[in-house]
Amino acid sequence: MTEALPNASTVELAPKSKAEDRVSVAPNWKLVWWRFRKNRLALVSAVVLILFYSIVLVPDFFATQDPETTQSRLAFIPPQGLAFIADGRLGLSVPAIVGARNKVTLRMEWVVDPEHRIPLALFTHGYEYKVLGIFETDVHLVGVADPNAKDGACLLGTDRLGRDQWSRLMFGTRTSMTVGLIAVILSVILGVLLGGVSGYFGGIADLIIQRVIEILQSLPTIPIWLAMTAALPRDWPPTRVFFAIIIILAFIGWTTLAREVRGRFLSLREEDFVLAAELSGASRFRIITRHMVPAFMSHIIATSTLAIPVMIINETSLSFLGLGIRPPAISWGVLLQEAQNIQTVAQAPWLLMPGLGVIIAVLAFNLVGDGLRDAADPYSH
Repeated sequence: MTEALPNASTVELAPKSKAEDRVSVAPNWKLVWWRFRKNRLALVSAVVLILFYSIVLVPDFFATQDPETTQSRLAFIPPQGLAFIADGRLGLSVPAIVGARNKVTLRMEWVVDPEHRIPLALFTHGYEYKVLGIFETDVHLVGVADPNAKDGACLLGTDRLGRDQWSRLMFGTRTSMTVGLIAVILSVILGVLLGGVSGYFGGIADLIIQRVIEILQSLPTIPIWLAMTAALPRDWPPTRVFFAIIIILAFIGWTTLAREVRGRFLSLREEDFVLAAELSGASRFRIITRHMVPAFMSHIIATSTLAIPVMIINETSLSFLGLGIRPPAISWGVLLQEAQNIQTVAQAPWLLMPGLGVIIAVLAFNLVGDGLRDAADPYSH
C-alpha cells in the first residue's frame, strides 16, 4: 500500500504539470484567447460581428435586388415573411403580395395572397456586380428561383420609392460598419503615437499634448460634430463626405486612449526591460514600438473594440440628422431618415429595421470588448 500511493499521485500530477508547462510557454495572445473563449456570450457576439463584416466585404452578394432601383408603384410593400416549409415541402419561399388602390385615400394597399407563393433559391443569378472591385459576377445568396418571374421578393419590404429595404440595409451595413472601424483605427494610431510621445519623452512635448487633450475634452462633443459636418460643402460627392466623416470622428475620439497610453508609458519606462533596451543601444522608436506598446497591446485592442460602437452611433446620429453621410450614399443613419415622419412610421414600421441593426452591432461590440478586457486582465483570473 505504501508503494502504490506515490505511484498513483505521480500519475495524477503528470497531466497537471504538463498543462502548467503549456501555459508557462504560451505567448500572451494565446493566453488571452484561452480566457476569451471561455466567455460564451462574447464568443457568440464575435461570430455575429464576423457575419456583419462578411456583409461589409460583399454586400451585393447578400442583396436580392439593386438597392438603387426605384419603382414608385411598388412603394411601401410590407415585408414578405421567409418560410422554409410550404405545402409540406422543404424549400425557401415568400408569400405573394397583391395591391389595390384605396378609393378614399388613393393609396396603394398591399395584402398577402395566401393562394400564391414565390419560390426562392440559394445562389441565384441577378444583377451584375464586382467582388471587391476585382471580378464581375451575378451570383446572389438568395433570390427568386425563376429568373423570368414577374414577382420579386422583398424580404424587408420597400420604402416610399419602391426600393428594396433588405438590399439597402446590406449596403448601409457596409458603410456604417466601415466608418466605425476606420475611425477607431485612426483614433488608435493618434492616441498611441501622441500618448506614447507624451508619456515617454515628457517635458514640453508632454505639456503641449496634455493641454491639447484637455481643450478637446472640454469642448461639447455634439455641437462640435454638428459644426464640423455642417461646414462640409453640400456639393461634395458621397465618397469625399464619407472620408470627411471618418476624419471628424477620429479627430474627436483619440484623446481618451492617449491619456491611457501616457499613464502606461509613465510606468513602463521605469521597468527593467526598458532600461536594458536603452543600455543595449536600441533607438527610442524601437523601444516604443517593439518593447513598450506590445506590453499592453491587449488593452489597446479591448479599448478599441469598445470604441467602435460609439463611432457607429455617432455616424448614425449625424446621418440621421442630415449632417453626416448624405443620399445617394446608403448608411444606417440615411435609412433611418425615412422613418423621421411619424405618419410614415405608422404606415411602414419596417423602415425602422436599420435601428435593429445598430442595436445588434453595438451590443455585439460591447460584449466582445468586455470579453477581451476581462481576458487581457491578468488579475481577473
